[in-house]
Amino acid sequence: MSKRIVIGATAGLAALALVGGGAYIYYFSGLRTSPAKLGLTATPIATSTPATPSTGFAGTWTVASGSVAGYRVKELFVGQTSKHEAVARTSTVSGGLTVSGGSTGYLVSGITIRVGLADLQSKDQVAGRDVSQRDGVVSRQLDVQQFPTASLTVVSASVPAAVATGPVDVTADGKLTIHGVTKDVTVTAKAQVVGDKVEVAGSIAINMTDYGVSPPQVPFVTVDSALTIEFDVFLTKAA
Repeated sequence: MSKRIVIGATAGLAALALVGGGAYIYYFSGLRTSPAKLGLTATPIATSTPATPSTGFAGTWTVASGSVAGYRVKELFVGQTSKHEAVARTSTVSGGLTVSGGSTGYLVSGITIRVGLADLQSKDQVAGRDVSQRDGVVSRQLDVQQFPTASLTVVSASVPAAVATGPVDVTADGKLTIHGVTKDVTVTAKAQVVGDKVEVAGSIAINMTDYGVSPPQVPFVTVDSALTIEFDVFLTKAA
């Protein structure tokens, strides 16, 4: 065997070893991390009086910059016994709501939150893998060219008056539209006042198949159909 053939064969085996090693790291190692669940992130300014926007709570509020929404879903790599959480988020969030009421509590009505699905970007990490490749698969499964937006609508929700002094729990029934399909959902969230803004963070548990979306088909990976939609939304009062 000539020296050139030996060198070529050696180089080929080395390349295969590198590819195989990368695949091993991705599919069979424990080097995987996912961001924490979305929750209240802003720190209210310490004050001796209730934190109430200078213009009062009653009125129309709109989604402000700093808002983020996304999903987390579990996937199982071949050869693994523990699942990895795939997490994607986007800051393309819009919408608004109306607040009425006073010292005994607040009624929030006409809640509409819209999320641009085409801008979802994976935020988890897997050693040896570019997880951003997943985003293209998700976009195809969601048919984002035909259905670019997911939306949540809630007719009304009650918010305790204690929101003026600290975080409060809020639960509401609403309708979620994804992939052109609308389903009833339950929203669980926390709300707080931060300066002249209100921050609301929470989640919605759904099954993607209920919306006509099949779990992404990825080699060596099985994706759950159950997933959690998360959001951390900041609202400012309209002038």
